[in-house]
Amino acid sequence: MTVDWADRAATAERAVCARHLRRVWGRPGTVLGRSGWPPNLGQRLHWHWNYWWQAHLLDSLVDAQLRTPSIERGKLIGRFVGSVRARNFGHWLNDYYDDIAWLGLALQRVRTLGLSDVDEALTAIDGRLHEGWTADAGGGIWWRRGDQVKNAPANGPAAIFHSRQGDAARAREMTDWMSDVLLDPDSGLIWDGIMADTGEVVKAVYTYSQGVYIGACLELSEPEDAARTVRAVAGHLAPGGILRGMNGGDGGLFAPILARYLALAATRLPGPEAAVARALVLDSAEACWSGAVDAPEGPLFSSEWSKPAPALPLAEAAPERDLSVQTGSWMLLEAAATLA
Repeated sequence: MTVDWADRAATAERAVCARHLRRVWGRPGTVLGRSGWPPNLGQRLHWHWNYWWQAHLLDSLVDAQLRTPSIERGKLIGRFVGSVRARNFGHWLNDYYDDIAWLGLALQRVRTLGLSDVDEALTAIDGRLHEGWTADAGGGIWWRRGDQVKNAPANGPAAIFHSRQGDAARAREMTDWMSDVLLDPDSGLIWDGIMADTGEVVKAVYTYSQGVYIGACLELSEPEDAARTVRAVAGHLAPGGILRGMNGGDGGLFAPILARYLALAATRLPGPEAAVARALVLDSAEACWSGAVDAPEGPLFSSEWSKPAPALPLAEAAPERDLSVQTGSWMLLEAAATLA
């Protein structure tokens, strides 16, 4: 049976948008994603900001617009962009370099579609990311201003951002830094980061670090490095062929980010790893879809795609309440739709 991935992605879009998109502080013309469903009082008031979750929600709206262009959705995206700035108290930036890189990647795609004037935001993000580069720990940008950590979650999306801004030299410096400092020679996976003050490498392995490294290598036409990482992901981070989850909270977006860049690898890599990347995305998407439960407005997805979502009503601490988990599953289905 042929699977209509575009239809499944559209179903996920409707569910996430219906349950999570609301005005900011009741202001007309604004819209952002509530960080939880069913929402508590703080989430109803958008008290929980979760800047980078909103960046990925925006990116998913752009995915949907590319899949099935809509005048109504285009206007929604424009309102969403303005609402990010409004909720961030009139600013585009915060102190986390990874956060602003994620927003920058989404805004670049918004600009490509001509859906909102984002030049001011992209200029501010570009300047801040350049500011974050120092010679400490051999190069790279910081995770956060005033911190001592340099990591893949910041340098990976920033490298992709710089490449798409036309600064291939800085993108290559960042990608080379990750290869030199964070690549595990035994597994082929990318470690999390390094403490610049002590030189200690933080050897935790996260799925999204692999995704952004693959994305950066693809941007810079380094297929061998991207292919090596695809093989490493298949061998270590996808038991049974399904990308492993990281519960809720920020971790709800880790595997989906990897899926986004695996989908790109499936279309851009020249060798057998393209088929490996494709299978990882489609098999994970099938598990995600099959494990969803019926909920108001549409399917509710599991935080661990290899396992079914819990029955309703959700426990207060259930990770499936998180916007990150539900947006991430929608993102996965959009990635699968690009491979149909």
